[in-house]
Amino acid sequence: MNEQQYLCDHYRFNAEQRLKAFNFFVVLSMFADGGVFTAVEKGFHPLILVLLGGFVVIVSAVFWVMDLRSRQLLNLAVPGLRAMEQQLSEPARVFTRDLNAQGGFVRYTFAIRALILGQFLCGTAIVIFGLMSCFKIV
Repeated sequence: MNEQQYLCDHYRFNAEQRLKAFNFFVVLSMFADGGVFTAVEKGFHPLILVLLGGFVVIVSAVFWVMDLRSRQLLNLAVPGLRAMEQQLSEPARVFTRDLNAQGGFVRYTFAIRALILGQFLCGTAIVIFGLMSCFKIV
């Protein structure tokens, strides 16, 4: 295996793992959110909401950390790939062109982290609502 193949394989593997983890997060979040809606609709004890909300918070935090690590692993290969791109024509230098044209909001990282943060905040609100309901504050 040569250096180019090694870097490409490393990047490809970690990019695929990141997307698979994100897809799993979305599915898991849908089930957790469905559980919350069911608990509210059926009038379950507020402690159930606290537990479900806590689950959403924990899952969001874990996937945030996993995404950070995935980004670190992806970024390990990028300098080597950019160096190898110097042998290619300008239009074929995708990593270099991406570096120069980065938009802050038009990135997978922004979309993934926005959804994870939204779930985290939603889970936190569910926990607070559940606790307030337990103590008859609402």
